[in-house]
Amino acid sequence: MQQALFIMLGALAVLVLGFFIFSLYLPSRVRVERSLVTEAPASAIFPFVNVLRKWPEWSPWHAYDPAMNLQYTQKDAGAGAGYSWRSRHRNVGKGSLTITESRPNEYLATEMNFMQQGTAKSWFRFEPVAEGTLVTWGMEADMGQNPLRKLMGRMMDKWVGGDFEKGLRNLKRVCEAELKKERINH
Repeated sequence: MQQALFIMLGALAVLVLGFFIFSLYLPSRVRVERSLVTEAPASAIFPFVNVLRKWPEWSPWHAYDPAMNLQYTQKDAGAGAGYSWRSRHRNVGKGSLTITESRPNEYLATEMNFMQQGTAKSWFRFEPVAEGTLVTWGMEADMGQNPLRKLMGRMMDKWVGGDFEKGLRNLKRVCEAELKKERINH
């Protein structure tokens, strides 16, 4: 009985050591990026990203918890605009977002602070294509040297990538509906 316990403890020690050695070779930087083509021109899409009060209309995280507490800064559009959120939903949590760069109809960058989980930089690129606009939503974060965080970083593409895809589909739906409404009114 005692020998079996020592064997199990030894195996556990080997697993922990193996995990630690494996994590040393994992990159600390994580990058997630998704793209989608929409019929809408960049000029119709950009305001939905640049004006933070419009994010609840398309953001996947606002859909998870429509009742989340949002606090906007005085400026709610363009560079320097920001908001903080607080939610009880486990996929939303709490944090803040600030627009750090805003080039109309071309590019928007943000810095997100996820409190205990750290910070991340994200961006939106708007590129004209034959079918309309290619919208790219990306994010990059440094997971540090913590072995558990580095392993979590390997899962980010799966976790956050799905939300980015959902958000881009929502953005496409909202912008194309707005475009159709404008065409009808003209």
